[in-house]
Amino acid sequence: MNKSELIEALAEKINMPMREAGSITNTLIDTMTEALANGDSIEIRGFGSFVVKEYTSYTGRNPKTGQRIKVSPKKLPFFKVGKELREQVNKQSGGKKSSRKK
Repeated sequence: MNKSELIEALAEKINMPMREAGSITNTLIDTMTEALANGDSIEIRGFGSFVVKEYTSYTGRNPKTGQRIKVSPKKLPFFKVGKELREQVNKQSGGKKSSRKK
């Protein structure tokens, strides 16, 4: 599901105009993005939590040349799935692995 499909599903589910659903979706995403950028975590019970993980610098290799390079420290958002969502996904898929290519 992409953002447009999410907006469409929201509009249909609560019977509202697409423009309003788009505004709500954009506000939600912007607010979550701002919170993560500020280093805050977001917890949605039953769904999961978003946190920012900090990674220290390390020495890596350029896969093309094999040359050693220094990778700078960085922060990345990380999602940890909640128990209810995990159970729902496993119930829907019957615990089978997805055949979708990565």
